Amino acid sequence: MTTETTKIENTEAEEKRLINNKFRQIMHYSKVDDPEKRKQIKKAFIFAQQAHEGVRRKSGELYIFHPLEVALICTRDIGLKTTSIICALIHDVVEDTDYTLKDIEVMFGKKVAKIVDGLTKISSIFAQSESLQAENFRKILLTLADDVRVIIIKLADRLHNMRTLESMPKEKQMKISSETSILYAPIANRLGLFEIKSELEDLVLKYKNPDAYRIISEKLKSNEVDLKKSIHKFIQPIKKQLDKSGLEYKIIHRNKSISSIWNKMQTKKINFEQVYDIFAVRIILNSDIENEKLDCWKVYAGITQIYVPKQDRFRDWISVPKANGYEALHTTVMSKSGRWIEVQIRSKRMDEIAEKGYAAHWKYKDKTDTIGGLDVWLSKIQDTLKNPDSDALAFLDEFKLNLFSDEIYVFTPKGDIMTMPKGSTVIDFAYLIHSKIGDTAIGAKINNQLTPLNHRLKSGDQIEIITSRKQMPKDEWLDWAYTARAKSSIKNSINANKRKYIQKGELILSIYCESQDLQCNNKLEKDLLNYLGLSEISILYLRLGKGQLTEEDLEKFIKYNKEKNNWIKYLNPFSKKPTISKTEELSSIIQKKLKKKPNGLLLSKKYDHAEIILAKCCKPIPGDDVIGFIEKNNSISIHRTTCTEASELMSKYGSNIIKAKWREKGDLQFLTGIKFYGSDRLGLINDVSNIISSELGINIRSFTVETNNDLFEGSVMIYVKDSEQLSTIIKKLQKIEGIENIYRIE
Repeated sequence: MTTETTKIENTEAEEKRLINNKFRQIMHYSKVDDPEKRKQIKKAFIFAQQAHEGVRRKSGELYIFHPLEVALICTRDIGLKTTSIICALIHDVVEDTDYTLKDIEVMFGKKVAKIVDGLTKISSIFAQSESLQAENFRKILLTLADDVRVIIIKLADRLHNMRTLESMPKEKQMKISSETSILYAPIANRLGLFEIKSELEDLVLKYKNPDAYRIISEKLKSNEVDLKKSIHKFIQPIKKQLDKSGLEYKIIHRNKSISSIWNKMQTKKINFEQVYDIFAVRIILNSDIENEKLDCWKVYAGITQIYVPKQDRFRDWISVPKANGYEALHTTVMSKSGRWIEVQIRSKRMDEIAEKGYAAHWKYKDKTDTIGGLDVWLSKIQDTLKNPDSDALAFLDEFKLNLFSDEIYVFTPKGDIMTMPKGSTVIDFAYLIHSKIGDTAIGAKINNQLTPLNHRLKSGDQIEIITSRKQMPKDEWLDWAYTARAKSSIKNSINANKRKYIQKGELILSIYCESQDLQCNNKLEKDLLNYLGLSEISILYLRLGKGQLTEEDLEKFIKYNKEKNNWIKYLNPFSKKPTISKTEELSSIIQKKLKKKPNGLLLSKKYDHAEIILAKCCKPIPGDDVIGFIEKNNSISIHRTTCTEASELMSKYGSNIIKAKWREKGDLQFLTGIKFYGSDRLGLINDVSNIISSELGINIRSFTVETNNDLFEGSVMIYVKDSEQLSTIIKKLQKIEGIENIYRIE
């Protein structure tokens, strides 16, 4: 036996030992006790070994080490179990060998085959093009709609590939690093896999900017001793405080990631020595779910008794968790050595979610109601993917926006919390609530202040959207919207409205031709387009529908053709005499065809005056539907049936409720109010007061108006005889140019 042969045998024996050792680690960290499941994992391991037998990576390492490392990351670092471990072990078999998905399904079942199929598709997408195009991006994320484990295993696969990227040529390093920074690191962050996200970003920096990576690494290493001393001094007073409290805890610390230090240096334009929060201290409490929040706040109170906190660096992600499920209190305090240090406070459950992301999130999902943001995000991505009208580029914008942007937390009028990307505007919020709300929005009240649709939102804002039935989406809204979701809805609504106008325009032309006994055919339409200088029939219909072209324009066209002796060719030889009266206007015919049946209320006017008090809570007036409530002093208070106080009275004191109706009366007047919103313009207030006072002779008690940019809000308190008179006032005010929404003050 030669020396060379002995070396080969020794190498093979060592590789076999390392392979088996790696598999034992996988089984140890998996914590799978079920014998059948352990048997399936071992089956996958043996199958992967046989499938990749003799194959080596460019680094010279046996290929089987790659799926083993991916499986180890999945179980040790992420906490995934049997199915994911099996998929990780065999994830490259279909792509790199002669085995098929059918073979995988026969051996390991449909679920494993489906996940492996998703992983294979992602790999093939990257292989097809040199750059990550929008449509490819979308195809990759389609896997989320089926099983999020596909993405998680792919993240583990990408992490190991990044760890072994040195053996690749420079151009491959750049391409893979770019894909990682654009797609994989942000997804890891969104799924709560912060350790994986940080390592991926560090490795990207290592290959894209090796000098920066090397310099920061060396500085961290050279400062290691001083940092340890600073941390020890910093932690000791905290330990004493926590020991007194009786809480179970552990304290760990770690440096900021190299990439985050570099990003801060670039963003703040500072050098390494000026980055004050090089390391962070983490306090992890062993608390029950019922007490964990209170315990975290106790720790925060104790720390801030020892060290002075930096006010603008406090973050409460316990009360409002991040969209990826992350929960913790963060504060930055001044140490005795004059260094700012970040302190993170979490429970054991919160820490597991922070470290293992989606897997831990799912584990605790049924035990606490604080986790939901990640589910909402995944659901929203799936909905976007399933939308047949969604554009690939719009989807890419939406997804990247959700991955990269900071978040703000805003409130609905009822106090519900909504998470939105930083930079969102009022119009984004309106469409987040519902597309119909967005389509009819004219403005908002933010913290009770009137605000236009293009106003940018801030965390803590409470937003009430003001709508109008008259409102329709406008082209400029696309510039105001920040989220792709809102932009997509706006585009869809604008296109839908165009179709309505086109249909209306087509109807207008058809009715006009009918009234003039003309043939509404291609010849007439073509000549009409030429006469008006238009290129397409849809543009003609659109302008007719919007009223930009009128009956007068059509008559001018006919008159022009009569002068040119082209009139005859448009006449309809087969039509009967028009049944439309000559005195009937074209516009009235159209209105009849388009008019909808109005809804109304039949109001009684009978009224018993005996010992009556009109309730101040709802200010009823003659004509309103009302009820009477017998008070303790035997007087009767009159409430509108829609009054919330009346509802409570009816539910609690049903026997005290009596029927009440209005009767005809003299010149009594009742105080009521009207509120209106719309687009501000010169003379609008004058128009309102003229209609109420001069035209209708109504007495105005008060008139208030608030404006912001082009939006206004007005309210007027007036004296009226009954609800019929109030209805007349509202109808007349609705016709004023600029008033978008008007209603009685409840």
